[in-house]
Amino acid sequence: MIKADVLVIGSGISGLSYAIKISERMPEAKIIIVTKADEDESNTKYAQGGLAVVTDFDKDNFQKHIDDTMRAGDGENNLEVVRMVIEEGPDRFRELVDWGTQFDKKDGHLMLGREGGHTENRIVHHKDITGAEIERALLATVNRSPNIEIMAHHYVIDLITQHHVPGKVFDLEKIDCYGAYILDEKNKKIKKITAKITLVATGGAGHVYKNTTNPIIATGDGIAFVHRARGKISNMQYYQFHPTALFSKRDGMLFLISEAVRGDGAKLRTKDGKKFMQKYDEREELASRDIVARAIDNELKISGDDYVGLDCREMDQEKFIEHFPNIYQKCMDEGIDPFTQLIPVVPACHYLMGGIDVDMDGQSSIKNLFAVGECTNSGLHGANRLASNSLLEGLVFGHNAALKTVELLEINDFNFDDLKAVPEWNEEGMKMMDEMVMVSYLRRQLQEMMSDLVSIVRTNDRLALAKKKQHEIFDAVNELYNYSIMSPQLSELRNLTNISYLIIKHSLMMTENKGAFYNKDLVK
Repeated sequence: MIKADVLVIGSGISGLSYAIKISERMPEAKIIIVTKADEDESNTKYAQGGLAVVTDFDKDNFQKHIDDTMRAGDGENNLEVVRMVIEEGPDRFRELVDWGTQFDKKDGHLMLGREGGHTENRIVHHKDITGAEIERALLATVNRSPNIEIMAHHYVIDLITQHHVPGKVFDLEKIDCYGAYILDEKNKKIKKITAKITLVATGGAGHVYKNTTNPIIATGDGIAFVHRARGKISNMQYYQFHPTALFSKRDGMLFLISEAVRGDGAKLRTKDGKKFMQKYDEREELASRDIVARAIDNELKISGDDYVGLDCREMDQEKFIEHFPNIYQKCMDEGIDPFTQLIPVVPACHYLMGGIDVDMDGQSSIKNLFAVGECTNSGLHGANRLASNSLLEGLVFGHNAALKTVELLEINDFNFDDLKAVPEWNEEGMKMMDEMVMVSYLRRQLQEMMSDLVSIVRTNDRLALAKKKQHEIFDAVNELYNYSIMSPQLSELRNLTNISYLIIKHSLMMTENKGAFYNKDLVK
């Protein structure tokens, strides 16, 4: 048995900043971070555009950022949460700099970018790999902290709650979290890690769809195992599709062409070179992501084309290469010269606004279980996330959750008898699968169904059919799970099946279109 004061699930900006804050305040606390891939593999790593924070108070202010966030979220945001995150932003940003994160400057001043939905330039960035730079700095800080241990390639199967404790009566109104059962992928053993406090910071669930900008690890694990533990989940119908992912004939993770490229002046055109955004919104290319994604989706349905073009040919070439070196190199590697050709782009599943319900301290509905970042419904994003607000959310909620965790650890009022009584994982009677073909087949079936029936534009008939198909897939996955030895692939499939159920269920409950959610049958 492994014991910790704090168990952190996930190694992105939310989990790492949270662990650092606790480590600084409680150097004697034992903190374990588990991540299912390498320690630096997270959604944070792939955040290109940057971090939205008010730094230029001569031209910008908190109220403008608040208004932009509320407008993007279609008024479904929690105003109190929005105000808190934006007003705390500068302090959290300065801490990020203190931890060693480098942001682009010119003549000693921060270079500020602008993206869709923002009325001012306020995006701080490090070229077009901001997330990777933040991840680097946070990991360096974590690795200097003697009371933080990172366990890479450790896959969380399920949370441990009191219903795992022998003889304990399970009460839906009073669920406690005692840690998690975790698969050590290298040793093929399932470990029991008990903890006084557990944080879920597992990121998004993009691979519930065929095409996504998310890394392969984004399979909705945290939301799924909190759902199975009977934690409260909401707003799963709100899934943001990024308008401009680099077109590929291969399914899976698509390369993201940052919104900041359009912020710097790139224009969208049909495959034959005609502008079209003026038909959909007066802000044209700087409209919010849901509007731009639906516009592209509609143009593709009209034309039958596979992609539209992003026109960078009139942009300053030197500035483009300086600001977007990785995007430029990726295009050139694919045989596309962005200064002479249109970049082929398509919408792709990008960011989930719903998830685990949390309060302003990041506390979930389950006692001693916190959650931060994309896996949560914090109230910040509402029905649609404003570009580059997600890294800020991770920092602010990571900070608040850390302070609350320290407070709880100092009180030390935990059920130690239950923590000691948690049994080991039992795999008696399980058998190895002869081949992974069933898992791969069912995963493809699930992704095809979600992409065809529960995508950017939905209808009642498609959702009804999706509900039926999802139930069939769920039954098949459940049978596999009940009789097979656990593997990461099987567990991810189980989680994706839970995620699809929640998206379909919450979509069917909608009576009006809001933000990223759009059902043609609800148009009045």
